Formats: sequence, C-alpha cells, structure tokens
Amino acid sequence: MAPTPKNDEETPVVAAKPVWQRLLPLMVIVIVLISFFALGLHKYFTLDTLKEQRETLTGFAQDNLILAVLIMIGIYAGAVSISFPGASLLSIFCGFMFGPLIGGSVIVVGATIGATIIFIVGRQAAGDMLAKSAGGYMAKLEAGFSKNAFTYLLILRLIPAVPFWVLNLAAAAFRVPLRTYVLATFIGIIPGCFVYAGVGDGIGAAFDSGSDINLGIIFEPRILLPLIGLAVLATLPLVYQKIKGGNASNSKEAS
Repeated sequence: MAPTPKNDEETPVVAAKPVWQRLLPLMVIVIVLISFFALGLHKYFTLDTLKEQRETLTGFAQDNLILAVLIMIGIYAGAVSISFPGASLLSIFCGFMFGPLIGGSVIVVGATIGATIIFIVGRQAAGDMLAKSAGGYMAKLEAGFSKNAFTYLLILRLIPAVPFWVLNLAAAAFRVPLRTYVLATFIGIIPGCFVYAGVGDGIGAAFDSGSDINLGIIFEPRILLPLIGLAVLATLPLVYQKIKGGNASNSKEAS
C-alpha cells in the first residue's frame, strides 16, 4: 500500500523571517561603524597615538599579558566584525604591544573571530539577496566557491586579491560551510598577520630607542624584513591575476 500523504495540518510550515528582521544584525553593524567614526574614536588609531602611549601600552601588556591579549583579541574581533577599514594599523598595534609571535597570534585569532561574526550575520541577513543579484565580479567568486570552496577561499586569503570584507560577505552569500570558512580563513591569514606584527614590532623598537621612523631606521633588519614581506604580499594579487589570465588563454588555445 502506498503511504498516505500527510495533510497540511500535519506538515509544519516555517514562516520566512521578514526582511527587516534578517537585515537587523547588519543594520546594527552599520550603525556601530558609523558611530565609531562619528564619536571620533578612529583618531586614536594612529602612529602618533602609538608613540605617545607606548610606555602605557607596553607596560600594561608586560604586567597583564593574558588580560591584555584577551582585550586585544576582543578589540580586533570587534573591528573586523564591523569591517573597520583601519584593521591593518590595528595589526601594527598588536605587533608593537606583544612582539611578532604573540602579536601575530592575536591578530590571527581576533581576525578569524571577527570574520566569522560578519560571515554569520551576512548569511542570515542578506546572503540570499546578494547571491541572487550577483553579477560580473561576484559571479566569478560564486564560480570559484562552487568548484572547491576551501581551496578557493584559502588562496584568496593568502593572496589578498579581494578585499577582506568583500570576501567575508561573498562567502556568506554563496553558502560556504561554516567549518570550511573558519578553517580556510584561519590558515590563509596567518602569513599576512605575522608580517604586520613584524612591522609593528620594528616600529616599537624604533620608538623604544627614541628614534623616529626615517630612512636609516627602515633599513634595519628588524624593520626592513617585515616591510619586504608587505611588499611581497602587495605583489601577490598581480602575480595571481597574471597566472590566472595565462591559464585562461591556454585553455582557449587548447579548445
């Protein structure tokens, strides 16, 4: 006997959330970001502030290492979660306060947490709408995620060819699994995070010696090597695009 179909009364219907409810978390993030700039808090994220407060910051970090690390992870995660554009300077802060090893680790953990928050918010808020309206640039990202989400996301994290916040929302829009997203993000941002922490540590060494950042100090290995790393990171997107373009040309010729 064929099974008796269930009536509508027996089948639970889950009503879709209204658009405003789905957009509310994203709206909160936007409001926080606007408030951050409106209150002038961004003015504290400068090298001048870092130089003026170096004794206070490094002293607190040395006396309360675990607490300072947790606070900085929270600040960094919050900055990334609202897509604060000064995250690179905040990375230098971390290297300045904790050195390249601990500072780099703080950046990796904080950035991963913050990116995960905006990923979850984006997926719940406007992921479907963004995916449906995808075209051109976003369509290319969708194609890459559909082939191998982990490898594609890992490459784009290692080679910053796509802005960090755009990649967060794109991964959310195209339904990258949470575990895949977190793991690829965590691994992919490690090199860049430690390079920035190295730059911060070098600047801290210059400030501690009572020197300003000038050409002579820049050529010291402690500062020069991280700067070379930054230069390499900056050229990676160009190399990636060239290789990608070459592969596309070879594919057309083969066909």
